[in-house]
Amino acid sequence: MREPLNVHGAVDLATLARPAPAPTASAVPGVVVDATDADFQQLIQRSLTVPVVVDLWASWCQPCKTLGPILEKLAAEYGGRFLLAKVDVDANPQVAAAFQVQSIPSVVALLGGQGVPLFQGAYPEAQVRKIIDQLLAVAAQNGVTGTVAAGAPPAPAEPELPPLHAAGLAAIEAGDYAAAEASYRQALKENPGDRDAKAALAQVQLLSRLEGVGLDAAIAGAREDDVDSQLLAADAELASGLLQAAFDRLIAVVRAGGPGREPARARLVDYFEILGGGPEVARARRDLASALY
Repeated sequence: MREPLNVHGAVDLATLARPAPAPTASAVPGVVVDATDADFQQLIQRSLTVPVVVDLWASWCQPCKTLGPILEKLAAEYGGRFLLAKVDVDANPQVAAAFQVQSIPSVVALLGGQGVPLFQGAYPEAQVRKIIDQLLAVAAQNGVTGTVAAGAPPAPAEPELPPLHAAGLAAIEAGDYAAAEASYRQALKENPGDRDAKAALAQVQLLSRLEGVGLDAAIAGAREDDVDSQLLAADAELASGLLQAAFDRLIAVVRAGGPGREPARARLVDYFEILGGGPEVARARRDLASALY
């Protein structure tokens, strides 16, 4: 997390400051709403009275599938003390451009009409909760203490997760990465073709490797002659939302050959599993193929 809630880093939302259109279905009062380019100005207006947390996601993004339910759970749990707005960046490029989104998931806040960066990447629930608490404290200091009427119709129920997936997700939310890894390994043992379990296992392993690690320190401390430090720095870059930096670092290790070539290649494949798709992944796949052959 890089200086969350630093108002000096507020995002300029002038590009979205146009007259608000008539309310749409996505603007129905409730603790979670879908937001679009067309109705985003309404959220800016609402942030004058209630904090708005914006989840920038895409359907191909695997970490988004982990973070989204955590944010929705907290939005319900906090009982309207903040509004969660979900934005599909592929369908809403103007919102993504306004927040200068370079990787997802990205989470920002709207507070008093200003955009404030919160974090990038799929954080565990405990860390997300701390960030939300910080946001609410800053909001209170600035007199933004309204609440959201939880009057929206209930959303369609999500498909029930297979038992091992549900156990793995619960373990991730509890910060028990060993238990989560065991659940997803068992899921893969029972069904080797389970792509969701494979992606979740790679993500849990990433979280486990970074537990207790300072992300900035890991990046700054990487040494060209130390493969392990390069791998850790790439993990830290990925967790910080610096996808291209992580890809470039590991592809350089692959190109250099030697004992680091295979670990770097395997780590990149793990990243591809975690992220699922998108232009950065497609480009990195091509670069890896070029480096290998």
